[in-house]
Amino acid sequence: MRHYNIPVFIPELACPNRCIYCNQRHISGQLEPVSTDQVVSIIEQHLETFCQPCEVELAFFGGSFTGIEIELQELYLKTVQPYIEQGLIEGIRLSTRPDYINAEILNLLKRYNVKTIELGAQSLCDEVLEFCERGHSVKDVENASRLIKSYGFELGLQMMIGLPLDSIKRSVETANKIVELGADNTRIYPTLVIPNTKLAELYKDGLYQPLDMETAVKWSAEVYKVFAKAGVKILRVGLHPSEGLIKGTDMIAGPFHVSFRELVLSRLWLDYLVSLPEDVIEVVVNPKDINYAIGYKSSNLNALKQIGRKITFIQDSNRAVNIFR
Repeated sequence: MRHYNIPVFIPELACPNRCIYCNQRHISGQLEPVSTDQVVSIIEQHLETFCQPCEVELAFFGGSFTGIEIELQELYLKTVQPYIEQGLIEGIRLSTRPDYINAEILNLLKRYNVKTIELGAQSLCDEVLEFCERGHSVKDVENASRLIKSYGFELGLQMMIGLPLDSIKRSVETANKIVELGADNTRIYPTLVIPNTKLAELYKDGLYQPLDMETAVKWSAEVYKVFAKAGVKILRVGLHPSEGLIKGTDMIAGPFHVSFRELVLSRLWLDYLVSLPEDVIEVVVNPKDINYAIGYKSSNLNALKQIGRKITFIQDSNRAVNIFR
């Protein structure tokens, strides 16, 4: 059955501070928070486009949902309930800060059919969090995660790679800690330099250098493997390609690519293919993975050719290899 999300962005409505890399209005392309009438309009417009049968979730993203006034939280949540009661929307997911989670909040969310809570962990290294002015600690992430799981919510933990003071070792450690905390899903975001942020000032002063594309793909591939082997669902790799990011007007520097996830999966497949014994000339691939096996713009086929290897791909979902075993 098809699954759809109806995204509703509420940028920076409740954030107590601005992290050095963050400008949600640039990233989301949305300048003002939505009204409840706009929420209804967004829902109606999306529902008209969905193919049936399907499962639909309403997703409140972009800000710190559980940090806004309780009355406003409840107003947003109540707006969605008629669609849940009619069976048009299955439930609600939302993103928030780890330091905006407590028992009162979770009881409210439970009452209004919230199914998934995603925390912007970003890093599970206190040194990185402090430098980036996140305003919370690793302990806050751990405590919030355990509380969310104890209430029966699905837990999402988002992470970023390439933040100041980050390293591939620290990124992999963050991924492993996310697994240990029992995350059901995750998102992997390479750090971009966005206009009107402290990170942009550091970049212009030569005090911060974002990852180049090749390095970002390599780091993302390493953390992707951690999640895939642990069975953590990877919802997104790379930022959503907004019009501003595609045109380059909403970023100054950094590893943005509209097909970033495909680049990462192509890299993972190439690593697997070159590790095979030289007498292996056929690999059974799930049809949904064939583009990754071939590589972005046939990059894997070309790389294999350069080292004198030729592998034939056989598409069969029943016998397909699992490259993460």
